[in-house]
Amino acid sequence: MVVMDVFTRRIIGFGVERGDIDGVAVCRMFNHALVKHTLPKYVSTDNDPPFRFHRWLANLRIVGINEIKTVPFVPRSHPFVERLIGTVRREHLEHLFFWNGPDLEQKLLAYRDYYNQHRCHTGLSDDTPNGYGTEKAERHEDRRAVTALLR
Repeated sequence: MVVMDVFTRRIIGFGVERGDIDGVAVCRMFNHALVKHTLPKYVSTDNDPPFRFHRWLANLRIVGINEIKTVPFVPRSHPFVERLIGTVRREHLEHLFFWNGPDLEQKLLAYRDYYNQHRCHTGLSDDTPNGYGTEKAERHEDRRAVTALLR
């Protein structure tokens, strides 16, 4: 699972789980990805079955996050996170080996730091996600939304 701040295009975190993914695993991955961050007011998810699981919905209700569903079978509903998933695959995952879940998570977090702090983005006026919109993000904190997708 990848969790991304849509406004600043910053990678918030990754969730790694071995085996089949169910509602409990989705809750665990989402909570783990947000462990050191403030909770968003909204989360945008696709229509995969784990995001309709009662435990997932209860988790969002307990922490006070409103869920926004996308249009089914339309990847353009999540253009930024779909692009991010492709970028992580092309630039990082296709070029390394990982031995287990913790090793993969450690390598993904290293890529997150590189992506947020050093990688320039044309869509952000050649700025990095950490450098882009920090003052704008503070003004728009009430509309903060993240996107969570499974791949």
